[in-house]
Amino acid sequence: MLKHGILGLLNYHQLTGYEIMIVFRDSLYFFWNAQTSQIYRELQALEAKGWVSKASVPQQGKPAKNIYTITPEGHEELLHWLSDDEPTLSFRNQILMKVFFLGERSRADNIRYFEGLKEYCGIFFQSLDAAQKHVSEYSRFLDTSEKALYWEMTIDYGRRNMQMCIDWAQACIDRLSEDS
Repeated sequence: MLKHGILGLLNYHQLTGYEIMIVFRDSLYFFWNAQTSQIYRELQALEAKGWVSKASVPQQGKPAKNIYTITPEGHEELLHWLSDDEPTLSFRNQILMKVFFLGERSRADNIRYFEGLKEYCGIFFQSLDAAQKHVSEYSRFLDTSEKALYWEMTIDYGRRNMQMCIDWAQACIDRLSEDS
């Protein structure tokens, strides 16, 4: 999936690996985490497949910077991936795996766990305000503002998901507090 995320970004504008990492950090982090090393490794694989091209631009006193551009074959791959309308839900969730086994700990420890989870989700929820601001910044690369609408819908999903986590954590706290 990372390869398709990179292709999607390059479909909007040519970028360096560093700029791709910044975009991931600024706007995609709440649903897809990518390390710098993963991005560069994936860029090499995309280049080997002919889905991106790389141009080296000399810089004074610094190593040349590589600017990546999506190729027509890369654009075709992106469209192929986007045309797969079969929803694929990933059910790997570290929080739920941990909660499933929390019965091994004390209720007091678990209440603290859910309080911490609620606080973390609240912070994450607030951080989505910054992602919304980045939509405006990055939309300058778009040929139409229609595309930014989908970015906003993604942020809305993130907000709703975090609110659900906050509500669920509170319900768990309430349940553990009642039953003690």
